[in-house]
Amino acid sequence: MDWKEISGNWVLIPRHPIGIVHFLGGAFVATAPQLTYRWLLEQVAEQNYAVVATPFVNTLDHTAIAKSVLQSFEQAIAQLQATSVLRKRYLPIYGLGHSMGCKLHLLIGSLFSVERAGNILISYNNYAAADAIPLVQQFNPAFAVEFTPSPLETQALIQERYNVRRNLIIKFTNDTIDQSAGLIQVLQQRFPEMVTAKTLNGTHTTPLGQDVKWQTGASFTPFDAFGQWFKQEVYRDLNQLRRTIVLWLNPFAVL
Repeated sequence: MDWKEISGNWVLIPRHPIGIVHFLGGAFVATAPQLTYRWLLEQVAEQNYAVVATPFVNTLDHTAIAKSVLQSFEQAIAQLQATSVLRKRYLPIYGLGHSMGCKLHLLIGSLFSVERAGNILISYNNYAAADAIPLVQQFNPAFAVEFTPSPLETQALIQERYNVRRNLIIKFTNDTIDQSAGLIQVLQQRFPEMVTAKTLNGTHTTPLGQDVKWQTGASFTPFDAFGQWFKQEVYRDLNQLRRTIVLWLNPFAVL
């Protein structure tokens, strides 16, 4: 499988897709998700899910971003249905978000009429603009800025209007900016028994991990042994994340 650019999205299409995953990344790494999240997304595609990763540039207006990425995704799906193996087939659509990408999927599920089989929300955070971009107020403390919707408005929207019933929420043990706990409580109240929460080893940047091709020399040296140990330790958390996502999507997946 090779990445292709379709209607502003980066897309991976397996030969026999069984579902579609719409991916949205974190605020400062979302402009090139096919690079920053390459390993994780390719692992999802290897399980026969078509991956549509929508880039975006962060602004204060998160509602506008949510609308824009949804429109871009729908344009890509329409083109794929007209020209590829997705033609004339119903496939379940799942949202997959990391960090700010979680907020965007939550806004999409609250503000727009979409059909989703479920959402996977990794390292959710819903900070105020002053906390997320403190340099703005350092330059001009009197200039008040806030995201649209604000954190409180976002929480109210989710509580009242979020319509995606099945959700997997993943947080990491060493993630100091994660705000999943409050989200878990809200969603479990809204959709009892439809929300799965997992705490995995890792940090906020674990989903960004990439595979390193460690090439041993003609003879196996202590340096090679250290390299293989390092790779095993680094990718243990990433592989646990992959397994958690894949098994939630398909409990019968062969890993």
